[in-house]
Order: sequence, then C-alpha cells, then structure tokens
Amino acid sequence: MLRLLASTCARGLGGGWGSRRLVPRGRARPVAGLCDLSRRLSRQASDAPRNQPPSSEFVARSVGICSMMRLPVQASPEGLDAAFVGVPLDIGTSNRPGARFGPRRIREESVLLRTANPSTGAVPFQFLRVADLGDVNVNLYNLQDSCRLIRAAYQKIVAAGCVPLTLGGDHTITYPILQAIAEKHGPVGLVHVDAHMDTVDKALGEKLYHGTPFRRCVDEGLLDCKRVVQIGIRGSSTTLDTYRYSRSQGFRVVLAEDCWLKSLVPLMGEVRQQMGSRPIYISFDIDGLDPAYAPGTGTPEIAGLTPSQALEIIRGCQGLNVVGCDLVEVSPPYDPSGNTALVAANLLFEMLCVLPKVTVV
Repeated sequence: MLRLLASTCARGLGGGWGSRRLVPRGRARPVAGLCDLSRRLSRQASDAPRNQPPSSEFVARSVGICSMMRLPVQASPEGLDAAFVGVPLDIGTSNRPGARFGPRRIREESVLLRTANPSTGAVPFQFLRVADLGDVNVNLYNLQDSCRLIRAAYQKIVAAGCVPLTLGGDHTITYPILQAIAEKHGPVGLVHVDAHMDTVDKALGEKLYHGTPFRRCVDEGLLDCKRVVQIGIRGSSTTLDTYRYSRSQGFRVVLAEDCWLKSLVPLMGEVRQQMGSRPIYISFDIDGLDPAYAPGTGTPEIAGLTPSQALEIIRGCQGLNVVGCDLVEVSPPYDPSGNTALVAANLLFEMLCVLPKVTVV
C-alpha cells in the first residue's frame, strides 16, 4: 500500500479520467481505488520528473498515508531539492509538553494544502523535487544524545544538497540542525520568529533546553550575528534588561508591540537588505503568534503576531538564500481544534514557496 501511494503522489494528478467504461451485466465492476489510480497515472504521467501532492479533485483527503501534503515518503535525501523532516522531541521543554506529537499532527492538517500559491505566484512543485523523509529517531530519555542524532541526520540531508524544512518538536532541535547547516554553509543569517529570544545561558544547571539554542549557536560561531533578526518578542521576564544579550551580539530584536496593528512588509524590506545574498535560516516558533490563533503550544504569551503578519514575514524572505527552515513548538494536546497545527502546515508550505529555486510565475 505504501508503494502504491508513493507512486500516486510521485506522479501527481492533472486531468480528468475520461469516459466511464460500461461493465457487462453479471460481471463485477473493478474497485476504483489506489490500484486503479496508480495504473491510470502510470500511463498518463510516467515521465513526470517531480513529485506532486495528489489533488483532492481525484483522491479524497482521507485516503493515503499521513505524510506532509501526502507527498511520497522516502528514506534518502538523494535526488531531492527539499524535504520535510519531522523531529518529534519535547524533552527540552520548560512548561507544557506535547511537541513530540507536533510533526504527526502537522502532517494530518497538511492534507488541506494544495500545490500552488496564487497570492505569491509560487508553484514550488514545478521547480523542486520534494518528499517527506519521515522522522529523526530521537532518544526521548537523553537530550544530549537526541541532539547528536539530529545533527547526524541533518549532516546527511545537507550533504545531499537537500534543503530541510523541519516539523518540530521543541526549539532545542534548532541547535543541532544549525550545527549541520553551518558545517556546510558557514555561519548563517537567521530570521527568528518567536515570543522568546531563546538565548538563556542555562536553567536548573543545564545549558541545553528549548530556552538556550541560540546562545549555544553563538557560543559555537554558527550564526552571522550581524544578520540575525528576532521578531515578535514579548512577555514577562525575570529582569528589565532581558534583551541585552541579543542586542550585545548584534541581533536586531523586534518587539511584538512594535508590530501591533501594522503591516510587516516594510520591516521585511529592511530585513532583506540586512540579510544580503549569503545563506540564511528561518526558525519559526509557533508561539510567536498570539495564542488566540495558536493555542496549542508549550509557552504561550498574549498579544502576539497574527497569521497575516506571519505570512508577511515568510513571504518577505522571497529572494533570500534560504538554506533551511523549521516550524517548532506545536503541542497537539493543547490544540483540540487542530487550528495550531493547521497554521503550522500552511506556514511550512509558505517556506517551501520562498526557497531559492522557486521562480515566481
């Protein structure tokens, strides 16, 4: 069954099926399912060079395995331009757990996504070979070992020339991912959307958890600090100079209140100039959004960004040299409606649409 769905997704679904063949009386009519669909597609589009998510015009959304956008699932990044990757880890959380279930829930909600982005003119599957690489096999009993496993998995993905789009997982995972990214590209710029700066040095004596990833990245020289912007920062704090560390490193910190009731298109024009042509990474913590839109997260903060502002931020990265992306901190146990995961799935699609090889039509 997995092979049949992969075949279906890989070929895409373009036109109609033609006239229905009459079945003589007394003879059983063939069952119209994935088998029949696969045979028809093999005749119509056997030479299709890129994977295409199946259209709901021809395959019901409830049909098939649970992959991102119902894309083929494959074990290797070889031959791919980009890939969705799940990292189901949440043992680095400081408040509400559950982000380990984020990748699965985001994939479930991604069934509603289509292949084109009329708002931006992007049709990513015409330009990119994309698949779902499944999940990194993390160690839920050892955070350090999980980071080692994540780093090793992403080293292989990046070495293959594949751009990873990650479904988290708590924000700890960005640290080992950036270790792998920087190993190939050198220190990268960062567009970081979040309610929190995640630059704490340690908590409870530990230097590794979801509040420390960018502090560790600075320590290891993984970031080009003059090309780092943090957007949506807000919430109470233990001190009044909570932004001091980030700004002392050269980060641009954009507070949530500076974004209220306004378009972020002008801001992103400035960000594009700041980032230039060198590699950048996008890290989007879903708690950057107001919990009215994204309640399913571990550390929600009131008065956050709106989904439309999130779109402006990601679409504002069009034309930048994006070498990787992640969407983290979706916690399904606190998301009974699925809306948080639905927003996350849409934002990951928007990230796919701004990758460098995608030409806006």
